[in-house]
Amino acid sequence: MDRAIDLARIGMNQNHGGPFGCVIVKDEQIVGEGHNRVTTSNDPTAHAEVVAIRDACKHLGTFQLTGCDVYTSCEPCPMCLGALYWARPDRIFYAANRKDASDAGFDDSFIYDEISVPAPERSITTNSLNRDKALKLFDEWEEKEDKIAY
Repeated sequence: MDRAIDLARIGMNQNHGGPFGCVIVKDEQIVGEGHNRVTTSNDPTAHAEVVAIRDACKHLGTFQLTGCDVYTSCEPCPMCLGALYWARPDRIFYAANRKDASDAGFDDSFIYDEISVPAPERSITTNSLNRDKALKLFDEWEEKEDKIAY
């Protein structure tokens, strides 16, 4: 956890983004790490956890982090939590919580709230188009014999 907090400070002091850091460990070895890089990469998805997931997956040569533990300087936001669930680590540890982040100006509670709102009622206009065509893709996927399930 100390390394995750150190990474958060490094990224913050280098003006890469907010004070967030993350380390991914497997078999007591760091296999991925990152700090927030949103502002320097002009990438709103470049949160510490996403950067660390990408680093760990590249290092391990896999798209799943089973057998890994995640140490992050702050409770993951909804996007990062979703990414972590897709990556499937064994455990997630965090230092500061979402209220602490909100108090420092990083309030993501509106995103947690939006998740439960029906798509047409969300604050960003969200509509479904060409559903029939998209459903055919799922049929093709189900029939695909060489697919890699994840």
